[in-house]
Amino acid sequence: KVDYDVCSNYGNWLYSAGIGNDPRENRKFNMIKQGLDYDGNGDYVRLWVPELQGIKGADIHTPWALSSAALSQAGITLGETYPQPVVTAPEWSRHIQQRPGGSPHPRGRRGPAQHKDRGIDFYFSRKKDA
Repeated sequence: KVDYDVCSNYGNWLYSAGIGNDPRENRKFNMIKQGLDYDGNGDYVRLWVPELQGIKGADIHTPWALSSAALSQAGITLGETYPQPVVTAPEWSRHIQQRPGGSPHPRGRRGPAQHKDRGIDFYFSRKKDA
C-alpha cells in the first residue's frame, strides 16, 4: 500500500522542518522517539535500510550508539558500510539510555507511566531538568 495524502504529507513534512505557523518556538521532530514509538522492533527501518538488517530490535534506530563488538557482529563499520551521523540532537540522548545488555528500552523509556505528569510542552521546551 502506498501512503499518499497530499495535504497530510506536505503538512507533516513542513511541520517536521519547522516551517509554517506554529505557536511554539524551537519545535523539533525527535526521529529517535518516533522510531521507538512507532517501529519499536525496527521492522520498517530494516525493510528500507538493508545495511542495518543485522541489528536486532530497537537498536536499529541508533546504530552509532552501539558498541564496536555489536556493530562488528551486525557486519557494520560506521563510516564505511553505514555513514556516521551528520548530527546527533541532544534531545535524542534520553531515548538512547543504556539498559543491561546495551540496548535502549524498546519504547525509549523504562515504563509507560514514567512521564505521565508531563505535558507535551516538556518535550519541546529548552529546560529538561524535570
